[in-house]
Amino acid sequence: MHLEIITPDRKVFEGEVTSAHFPGADGSFEVLNNHAPLIAALKAGDVTLTSGSGREVIRIEGGVVEVLRNNVIVLAEGALA
Repeated sequence: MHLEIITPDRKVFEGEVTSAHFPGADGSFEVLNNHAPLIAALKAGDVTLTSGSGREVIRIEGGVVEVLRNNVIVLAEGALA
């Protein structure tokens, strides 16, 4: 699935991943390929991405995530990559 993490001032990440683990406002959750459509609020924490080249962790300051047709977009208030 294709994932983008965007803050108001820059694009933090864009690429293909096999899974993404998010710090949801109501608890953490994972998104895999062919996930049902979803919009969720995110709290500050780590987004863990898994791809063919390994794992990557990006700390975000909160935001929202949209999952639709194997496209995942995170609009984060801020991020450290």
